[in-house]
Amino acid sequence: MRPQYDLIVVGGGILGTFHAYHALEKGLKVALVEKDDTPQGATVCNYGQVLPSGMNSKWQLFGRESLRIYKEIQQQFNITVRKEGSVYFASTPEEEQLLVELNRINRNNDYPSVLLTKSECLDNYPGLCKEYVTSGLFFPEEIMVEPRLMVNRLHDYLKAAGLVIFANCNVIDCDILSNGIEIQCSNNKSLSAAKVVICNGTDFKTLYPTLFNESDLVVSKLQMMQTKPQPNYKLQGSVLTGQSIRTYAAFHECPSYAAIKAKEKENSIKDKWGVQISFKQGSDGSVILGNSHESADISKVNRLGMDLNVDIDNFIIEEAKKILDLPTYEIQRRWYGLYSHCKTADVYRETIGENIHIVTGIGKKGLTGSPGFAKVNIHQIFNL
Repeated sequence: MRPQYDLIVVGGGILGTFHAYHALEKGLKVALVEKDDTPQGATVCNYGQVLPSGMNSKWQLFGRESLRIYKEIQQQFNITVRKEGSVYFASTPEEEQLLVELNRINRNNDYPSVLLTKSECLDNYPGLCKEYVTSGLFFPEEIMVEPRLMVNRLHDYLKAAGLVIFANCNVIDCDILSNGIEIQCSNNKSLSAAKVVICNGTDFKTLYPTLFNESDLVVSKLQMMQTKPQPNYKLQGSVLTGQSIRTYAAFHECPSYAAIKAKEKENSIKDKWGVQISFKQGSDGSVILGNSHESADISKVNRLGMDLNVDIDNFIIEEAKKILDLPTYEIQRRWYGLYSHCKTADVYRETIGENIHIVTGIGKKGLTGSPGFAKVNIHQIFNL
């Protein structure tokens, strides 16, 4: 029998959804299978920042293509995209030097960025503490989305374009047939396709657990929070700060990075919890802030625990207040998210037989890199 679909995508998060999107764009018949009613993983448990500026040269190209794709979709259907740009605030001469060097790299790569003086930063970002900032680097093309809404609206858009979505459908097995792949779901549903792409996020126990246990995949836990709506206050775009400058992959390519990193003094609290302070205002006026990073091998992921660490939250708020004097730091929501990444590779890819393609472990690059990366990957999988 002929398979029902050209492609089945397992996993309705951002990485899986954009594999489905690009397959549809090529005229393929596509089904997406999501184990929950709606995606619950890192796709919705994040800031909603799309930041090619923070990526190395290879992934920035994917991220820039992602910007184009997000904006193109937004022109046709509201998926909550807002083009307000992103800014990095330096707090030391070393961080300022890295901003100057990254601006030069961006100019050579034809990616727009603008250096801001201290006074320009203070004029454009109300509440920014003058004791903290020394300069800034602004990226005018970058965007934000509402993370708890965006992927669901994207699903609505793709359903209208022909995508078939099976929600609350947990795939428990994939059988290789002579003419394709048949997937078996826990609700006794079976579907068949010429090819299957598995974007399983942090679920490593259902499909191919032995394969994943032998990999170098790691799971990280991000702790974040959201203030109540800020009265009479507008924060433009995504705001990144000094620790992001000292951490993000883009800055690793700056000539001074290695020497600056070697001189960096250890901060036991920041290093232990991997704290980076970022801000992003939502459409309702609230501000998302965070975050922390705790990691564990996938065989020991339970050690990350189910609890929110109050000490981490308190430390993040204390640090945030040194950077932005918001009208209120009253918190209305706290949560954590889990994402997977590899110790050695920038994404985990494995092919079983010829037609089952596992793609996961994209790490913090998911929201920014997935649209552009999935386009290339679909072309490779289908030899387009």
